[in-house]
Amino acid sequence: MAKKILIIEDYVNIVEVLTMRLQTMGFDVICAYDGQEGLKRAREESPDLIILDVLLPKMNGFKVCRLLKFDTNFKDIPIIMLTSRETKRHEQLGQETGADHYVYKSDRKGTLLKLIYQHLRPVVN
Repeated sequence: MAKKILIIEDYVNIVEVLTMRLQTMGFDVICAYDGQEGLKRAREESPDLIILDVLLPKMNGFKVCRLLKFDTNFKDIPIIMLTSRETKRHEQLGQETGADHYVYKSDRKGTLLKLIYQHLRPVVN
C-alpha cells in the first residue's frame, strides 16, 4: 500500500507540482488549501507525512503543527514545514511547535525530497 502524504499549502501551483512529483514517486497525495482544512484532513486521513506551509489562510502552519504534535493520536506523524519565511526566528518557532524539519521554498538542493525519503520508503509502480 502506498504511503500517504498530506500537503497543506495555499499556493495552487506549488500543490500541483508537488502532487505530480510525489505521485510519480509512488505516494498517495491529499491536499488542503488552508490551515483549518489541513487540520481536519490530517485528523480524518492520518497521513504518513505532512508538508505544511507557514502562511496559510484561516489558521497558520505553526498552530496546525502545534495542535497535531501535542495530540497523542497524531504526534508521531512527521511534519516538514515548507515555507518562504527564511528567518532563524521562524525556523526556531517551527521547532518549538513540533515540526520535524523546516525547509525553505527557495531550496535548490532537493532537501524536501531527501527528507521525505528519510521518513518514508516510496512504493514505485
